[in-house]
Amino acid sequence: MLPNFYWIEAILAVWLVVLTIILTRSVFHYQRLTEGIEKRDLKSLLEEILRRIKVKDEEIEQLARVTQGLEKSALKHIQKIGFMRYNPFKDTGGDQSFVLTLLDAADNGVVISSFHGREGTRIYAKAIKQGKGENFALSEEEEKVIKQTKIKR
Repeated sequence: MLPNFYWIEAILAVWLVVLTIILTRSVFHYQRLTEGIEKRDLKSLLEEILRRIKVKDEEIEQLARVTQGLEKSALKHIQKIGFMRYNPFKDTGGDQSFVLTLLDAADNGVVISSFHGREGTRIYAKAIKQGKGENFALSEEEEKVIKQTKIKR
């Protein structure tokens, strides 16, 4: 068994190693904080950090304003698309006619219909406001496609 003196030396040696590790980590941390700053005193360091935080806060506020503007603007962009082919004549032909619906978030937009008959093809465009025909009556097929399109999110 070692005398008490050796135990004390061993404990002090371990304590010295622990303190050395803590001090070394603190110095490296301080050097990393003061990187790029000419004056390395604590006051100038804190002032520089506060200045950088203020600049970043202003940049974040500006980005938030831009994002809000983009979100409002995006509501008016086409977000819902509906399409259906159909045969207007039950006895002849195929699904040559179609209805295409383009709506924004508030269900405003346009419905484009192509009616294919024996004499030719006719194309119609009608404005849609809040999911309903604005100035013209809608066909059964157009209303069906608009209803299906409004459900999409």
